[in-house]
Amino acid sequence: MPHAIVRERQRGRAKQLRQVMTPAETLLWRYLKAGRVDGLGFRRQTPIQNYIVDFLCHSAKLIVELDGVSHDFEEQMRADEKRDAFFVSEGFQVLRFRNEQVMSHLEGVVETIRQAASSRASGSPPSLTLPHKGGGNSGAGADITQNTGNIRGAQP
Repeated sequence: MPHAIVRERQRGRAKQLRQVMTPAETLLWRYLKAGRVDGLGFRRQTPIQNYIVDFLCHSAKLIVELDGVSHDFEEQMRADEKRDAFFVSEGFQVLRFRNEQVMSHLEGVVETIRQAASSRASGSPPSLTLPHKGGGNSGAGADITQNTGNIRGAQP
């Protein structure tokens, strides 16, 4: 996927969000950043056009969103549906989990992410992830072969 131009304001907002993650985001990030999900590389609070996604695995075109109580309101649910439809139209799969699910069933959440990522992987050689700060490479990712839709409120 070619790089889309991201406005400096979006980039700054993403950086700010990385510095003030929720406890559920922090817990899941500690697991995802270590490459424990089949060695796939994830990024956190990543801008994609006008949106900022919680977690993104480019190689599997997989977006993971964590929802708190603010997502219980009808207006926010409609906004989430519109946002998810945009991502699906761009070839991404969106997984949404409640913060409570991450806090109480981390293993199930991670397994759901693993299954979704592996269902999108092919037999092709893995692609390299971006280097960590200070250089080096953290591991390998997987290529995409299929497009699946949104899983809203996936249960671990």
